[in-house]
Amino acid sequence: MDTGTHVVMGIALGGLATLDPAVSASHATAASVLIGTIAGSQIPDIDTVLKLRNNAIYIRNHRGITHSVPAVLLWPLLITGVIYFFFPNANLLHLWAWTFAAVFIHVFVDIFNAYGTQALRPFSAKWVALGVINTFDPFIFTMHIIGIIAWVLGATPGYTFLIMYVIIIGYYLRRYQAKKRVLVEVRALIPDATEVIIAPTMKFHQWRIAAMNENIFFVARSIDGKVEILDRFRRIPVPKTPVIEAAKKDHNISAFLSFSPVYRWEVDEYDNYYEVRFIDLRYRSNGHYPFVAVVQLDCDLKPISSYTGWVFSEKKLRKKLGIIPG
Repeated sequence: MDTGTHVVMGIALGGLATLDPAVSASHATAASVLIGTIAGSQIPDIDTVLKLRNNAIYIRNHRGITHSVPAVLLWPLLITGVIYFFFPNANLLHLWAWTFAAVFIHVFVDIFNAYGTQALRPFSAKWVALGVINTFDPFIFTMHIIGIIAWVLGATPGYTFLIMYVIIIGYYLRRYQAKKRVLVEVRALIPDATEVIIAPTMKFHQWRIAAMNENIFFVARSIDGKVEILDRFRRIPVPKTPVIEAAKKDHNISAFLSFSPVYRWEVDEYDNYYEVRFIDLRYRSNGHYPFVAVVQLDCDLKPISSYTGWVFSEKKLRKKLGIIPG
């Protein structure tokens, strides 16, 4: 989920913790638990700082080791140790337990969006992504805000957030059922599909779809249960040419290929350099595919410049690369 949602989830979990007699009986424990749940709801995303280096490192590592099994066990110990230093009268066991719950829930809910996490590391490097909830879901965020406002206005936080989470669990189940119905429609439209990727959007009844059979990539969308194919691309295997092989060695291209499961490729030759582009087909927006990886190579196949990330116009991409053809 996005940072804002994780913040309100941390606050809500701190409110829910007041149902714990050990928390409600001690001001020091209640205060430390609230700090712990907010911090625990944020700490797995500490790898966001990798964006300061470059997109390639961020793409390769975001939601990787910081969301792994060892991290889920270690983060609560670290946070609890720091907080307990300032709140020595707090109940240590319950402080750790609620902080652990915050870290675990952060990683757990991240599994439900299309990006997913490597939550099974070190046992498996596979990305676990159920594609049921958008990274930012207006309903989930709004429910948390309503609960927090009710708490501020005097509502009992424990039962307020308990009711809220029951409603949200029901919402998750509805989203899961909605995705299953979309999959049935896609299978009926493309019966020979070998792979189907369905991604949620912020709108409940709208989904992004990328599918493929042996020969074609299909890009589609589902609105109110109706699936519409928007684009078709021939599946042409990436050739093992010197230009392509040199491009794959670039850090931006290799990061993209490690992350994207469905993409098409292009190679353009100019007077004094080559340009290789890989385009992710999962994120069509207004007829444009904004998530790309591009590398420009000189005539000796050495990289001149490269980029991977979100670009919503060709002009902006050229600016990031720093080279304009011709």
